[in-house]
Amino acid sequence: MDNLILLILGLFISVLGITNIKGNISTIHSYNRRKVKEEDIPKYGKVVGTGTLIMGVSFILGISLVLGFIVSFWSEIIIDYIILPAVIVGLGFILYGQFKYNKGIF
Repeated sequence: MDNLILLILGLFISVLGITNIKGNISTIHSYNRRKVKEEDIPKYGKVVGTGTLIMGVSFILGISLVLGFIVSFWSEIIIDYIILPAVIVGLGFILYGQFKYNKGIF
């Protein structure tokens, strides 16, 4: 059941990331995008969307490995090695976009 929840969450986060990459940043909280200049919206969307997509795909990939029994013995361990680094990299992208285009986290 936990794997199913992570898979659905990964799909949802990936769709949000793709939406942001395409320039629609309305899914990002208003206080996180209020200082973004109009001309920087596409760049901001690409950076934040890329970070979000990386995290979503890592959830999907981690769960796919478990569900596909590719790593049957170490399946729970391999999730940590896929998801945790991807979440850190994804958060790095998001924070970079926040500081560069929004001039801070809030």
